Amino acid sequence: MTERTFSIIKPDGVRRNLIGRIVGRFEEEGLKVVAAQMKRLGRYEAEGFYAIHKERPFFGELVESVTSGPVLLMVLEGENAILKNREIMGATNPADAAEGTIRKLYSQSIGENTVHGSDAPETAATEIAWFFAQSLVG
Repeated sequence: MTERTFSIIKPDGVRRNLIGRIVGRFEEEGLKVVAAQMKRLGRYEAEGFYAIHKERPFFGELVESVTSGPVLLMVLEGENAILKNREIMGATNPADAAEGTIRKLYSQSIGENTVHGSDAPETAATEIAWFFAQSLVG
């Protein structure tokens, strides 16, 4: 099933010039970038985006990290895009990520884990709509 998912290359990935390698990896694995936007997130945007984690102890660190520099926001499309993107990214904690995944290869810590990806169809729709036109949610 062809679907869309949301992805962010976080400030640590942008700062270390990993955009091309990461996007290339998504494309090699059959995902297509159908929308992209380079942006520096403000505190309000980041807090709203990560509102689901508001009560968690790492919320402040998450917001600080994602607002520390520019990010690349993307909508990816492909066969089972949500699951495929999550497999390509690897576990949230790079120490637990499988060999060859983006987080294993490039992440420096759990706080600077280089990429974000939606975890479910509902989340993908909400996250895409947070940053892009409603027509891209499809």
